[in-house]
Amino acid sequence: MSSDTRAAGTETKGAVELTAAMVLSGTLGVFVIESGASPFNVVFFRCLFGAAALGLYCLVRGFFKNHGFTPKKLGLAALGGAFIVFNWAFLFESYEGTSISVATVVYHTQPFYVVLLGALLFRDKLTATKFGWLGIAFVGLILVAGVSASDLTGGGDSAYLQGLGYALLAAVFYAASTVITKRVTGVRPHLVALVQVVLGIFLLLPFTTLSETKDLGADWGWLVGLGLIHTCVMYVLMYSAYQKLPTPKIAVLAFVYPAVAMLMDWAVYGHSVSLLQALGIPLIVAASLGINLGWSFKGRPAAATAAKPAVQEPAAAAPAAEEPGDAATAAESKIEIKSGGTR
Repeated sequence: MSSDTRAAGTETKGAVELTAAMVLSGTLGVFVIESGASPFNVVFFRCLFGAAALGLYCLVRGFFKNHGFTPKKLGLAALGGAFIVFNWAFLFESYEGTSISVATVVYHTQPFYVVLLGALLFRDKLTATKFGWLGIAFVGLILVAGVSASDLTGGGDSAYLQGLGYALLAAVFYAASTVITKRVTGVRPHLVALVQVVLGIFLLLPFTTLSETKDLGADWGWLVGLGLIHTCVMYVLMYSAYQKLPTPKIAVLAFVYPAVAMLMDWAVYGHSVSLLQALGIPLIVAASLGINLGWSFKGRPAAATAAKPAVQEPAAAAPAAEEPGDAATAAESKIEIKSGGTR
């Protein structure tokens, strides 16, 4: 078998893995709502069951040997984890005030806040092209939000506005985690994710009402699924796929997540977006691809500019190679494309 054939087979496997991961991610909202638990309870048990499953996986794979953590890296992973778990809580809270569809699309503006935070905190260069994509994304966000003047003057649905605020806050928290955790290099992403969910158990315990769980009954299955499926299995698939795929394919396949989420919201709950809201979705998609792939408004091929932004902006829990080190750092460069990353 030629090297080209093997490479094509590897890339195909990566595409299947990432597509499967994004489909699972798109069902997240249904699991959250069907569990019947409060958002903080949902996140607490997602962390609890996810930590157990992910920890067992790391143990079986031998990832705890030569883990690559130093006190500084562990501290950064933990700080990023604090933002991640509260990002989940705010995202799940936003489902109640808006819908899975609207919340997911608004949440998918995370890459733009990564760019802004990078410029604010680390003086990353914010070019005119990036400003242009941010402007397009903002217009798309306004359309998707569907907020009217009466909403802003108190005559609209306050719960809906609150839900939009939670979705935006969740996106900002995710971006903060990305900016912080991308400094954790040479550590397998499974271990970074494990640190985050273990920390989440202790961070969220004060906000969790355990007495509510006595009436969950069969709904426990949804919470267990969030830990096993949407944390362990989904992460394993994503981290495996990122090492096999080029940046453009990761960027495109990432949008399977919001597409499936909107489909599930319509199929299960009958929710759909309005025509005006639908007009904003392609703007956000185009802006996200433009930011992540380094597209220019001057008509230069995307391939000529894609590499630099992708390397500059790795995501919260980036994929590592089989051994920590330079190869792991190279693999990390692909992660930021999947907005929504550690969901």
